Amino acid sequence: MPCLSSWPPELFFHRAHTKCPPAQAPTVRNLQAGSTAHRRPRGTSTANTILSVCFLGIKFSIRPQQPHNDLPPGSSQDGPFKAATERVTRDLSSRAPRGLSLRMSQDPQAQLNVGARLRPRQRRRRLLIKKMPAAAALPANSSARTLVRPAPGALDGRWASLRETQRERKRVMREACAKYRASSSRRAVTPRHVSRIFVEDRHRVLYCEVPKAGCSNWKRVLMVLAGLASSTADIQHDAVHYGSALKRLDAFGRQGILHRLSTYTKMLFVREPFERLVSAFRDKFEHPNSYYHPVFGKAILARYRANASREALRTGSGVRFPEFVQYLLDVHRPVGMDIHWDHVSRLCSPCLVDYDFVGKFESMEDDANFFLSLIHAPRNLTFPRFKDRHSEEARTTARITHQYFAQLSTLQRQRTYDFYYMDYLMFNYSKPFADLY
Repeated sequence: MPCLSSWPPELFFHRAHTKCPPAQAPTVRNLQAGSTAHRRPRGTSTANTILSVCFLGIKFSIRPQQPHNDLPPGSSQDGPFKAATERVTRDLSSRAPRGLSLRMSQDPQAQLNVGARLRPRQRRRRLLIKKMPAAAALPANSSARTLVRPAPGALDGRWASLRETQRERKRVMREACAKYRASSSRRAVTPRHVSRIFVEDRHRVLYCEVPKAGCSNWKRVLMVLAGLASSTADIQHDAVHYGSALKRLDAFGRQGILHRLSTYTKMLFVREPFERLVSAFRDKFEHPNSYYHPVFGKAILARYRANASREALRTGSGVRFPEFVQYLLDVHRPVGMDIHWDHVSRLCSPCLVDYDFVGKFESMEDDANFFLSLIHAPRNLTFPRFKDRHSEEARTTARITHQYFAQLSTLQRQRTYDFYYMDYLMFNYSKPFADLY
C-alpha cells in the first residue's frame, strides 16, 4: 500500500462518504466509473479511471488530473520549463567564480529526468530563480571573445558603473576617430601599428604600452599571468624593460597578428596628457640618466639655451622645463620624438585597432582590478601600487603639473594643448587651464 503523502500532487483526492468494511485491509482497486471492478484493458484511456482507497476505515476516491493539450504541436509540458532552466543555467554560469563552470548534461532525456525528480518546493525555487533579471551583456566589439561579468561584483552597483564607464569611453574614442581620423579605419594594419602592443597568450590579452601611465607595473602583471614570475614584487625594473620575456605583437607573422587582434582582449591605459608630459620630464631630466641626458639633453641645450656652459653641453644635464617644451613644439626639432611623450594616438593607433578596454591612470586601481576580473586572472593577483623608480619622490599630480606649466607663457601652453589635442579629445580629458581654447 503506497503512502498517501508520497503520491504525486497531480492526483485529485476526494473523500467518499462510504466507509470501508471493518475487517477489510487497506486496498487500492481500479474501477471504471459506474461499473464493477475489472482490469483496464491495455491501451485504453485513463480519463475516467478512479482509484478507490480504503485507509484507516475511510474510503477515498482518487481521479488522476488530465494533461493540458493546449501546447503547440511537438512541445511537451516540460518544454517551457526546460528552456527557462537552460536560460537560468547560462545566466548563473556567467556569474560563477573564476575557474568554476556550471555545466548541464547534453542529453535532453537526462535533463527531463532531472526535472521530473524535483520536488514541488524545488520546482518553486527554480521558478523564482527563473524570474530574476539576467546580467546585462557587454556591448559587442570586434573581438570574438566576449567579456563576461566579473563574479565578485555580479550584483554590485560598482561593477555596473565601471562597465558603463567602459561603454562611454569607447563611444567617445570611436566618435573622435570617425570625426577626425575617418581614413584610419580603412587602412590595413601593419607591424608598425602594433609595435607597442605586448602579447600574453595564456589569458589572451593584448596590452598597448603607454609610458608614464603605469606601463612598468602592467608588464609585471602580464609576466605573472604568463607564468614567468609568481609575484609582481619579484620582478626588477631592468627585467621589465630590457628583458625579452614578453613578446610584442609585431614579432608574429601577418596571420598571427590578425588572429590575435580579432580574438584576444585588447586594452590600453592612458593618462592626462599634461600630467604625463611632466612625469616624463621629471623622470628623464631631473635625475641622472645615461641615455636621455647625452642624447636629448645635449641637443636641447645646444639649440635652446643661450650661452650654455661647456659642462652643460658636455653632459646634457640640467635641462629646464621651458627648454624641453621648446624642443617638443619645434617642427625642426634637433632630435626625434620619444615614446615617453609621444601621442597615445600614435603609439597605440586606437582609430585602427578597436580596443576592448580603455583604462585611465587616474582611476587605476578600480580599472585594473575590474579588467583582471574580466580576463579571469588569479584571485590573488592585483595591480601593484609601488612606484617603480624614484620611490622617495612624490608622484606627479595635477597640482605639480600646474606648477611646471606656470613656467610657460600662455602661447606655449596653448600650443602644447594643441599638440596633444587628439589625446584630450579621444580620451575625454578636460582642458587643464581655463584660458585654453
